[in-house]
Amino acid sequence: MISIYRSTPNGVIALDQPVEGCWIHLTSPDAEEITGLELGYGIPREFLTYPLDIDEMARTEREEGAALVILRVPRHEGPGSDIPFTTAPLGIILTEKVVVTVSNQESEVLRGMSNGKLRGISTAKRNRFLLHLFLLTAQQYLVDLRAINKAVDALEDKLQASLRNREVLELLKYQKSLTYFTTALKANQLMMDRLQKGKMFKMFPDDEDLLEDALTEIGQAIEMTNISSGILSQMMDAFASIISNNLNAVMKFLASVTIILALPTLVASIYGMNVSLPMSGHPFAFWMVLGFAVVVSILVVLIFWRRDWL
Repeated sequence: MISIYRSTPNGVIALDQPVEGCWIHLTSPDAEEITGLELGYGIPREFLTYPLDIDEMARTEREEGAALVILRVPRHEGPGSDIPFTTAPLGIILTEKVVVTVSNQESEVLRGMSNGKLRGISTAKRNRFLLHLFLLTAQQYLVDLRAINKAVDALEDKLQASLRNREVLELLKYQKSLTYFTTALKANQLMMDRLQKGKMFKMFPDDEDLLEDALTEIGQAIEMTNISSGILSQMMDAFASIISNNLNAVMKFLASVTIILALPTLVASIYGMNVSLPMSGHPFAFWMVLGFAVVVSILVVLIFWRRDWL
């Protein structure tokens, strides 16, 4: 699928046909769409296919007058997924006439670019467009990290009274998400550092400030991810012990109740035998035996309560 956008004084608008200075986005492109851009703008075919590999890492490459930048962007898979938050490669190709982005799926970062979430976006200024994309990606990581922390806090409330491993397994999902985020953020930071030092393209003072802002946001996201990951790891260990303690408390209570109920049963079983027993001829024998069983049960309850077994 091909989407075409162009910036105007009133914001970013969609176009039917590409023009010079526009932004072309490919979502899961087929062979015909890839061939069309390859021939139409002289883009190496590999530049259009590299970002379709889900495991492609962040890096830069230049060939035949086109520059490729691969960025790892966050992607929300939903709470029902095995990994609620993950990352995916996004390819940005800078040519003399247009900017081309390639990805397997849509993401919040691309939606933020197309709906004018960031001010001052110009599709004609290709280098500035790339730096805005860096900044929006870093900000989206921070948004997703806050969502992860919020979900973990909700699970924490449930875990305090939990007897099952369901909540711990949910925490493990978010631990996986943080691991993916850490790997992607560090790769993005390394790629941006190399871009800044290598002077892949000419940057004006405003561009340098924009790249510095993106690196600052990336650094903040990395620090936030490391803190959240460390807290989550300790939390999982602590709550595994809490679940075990909760289960032990339930088992202790059930064992105590079983012992207390067994005493009246024992007395009733003895006096239910078809043999001669003390007070067997007494008119109040039943009530005396019942009263004895109740008194013994109450004494056991008091003993268990004083020993904190109940």
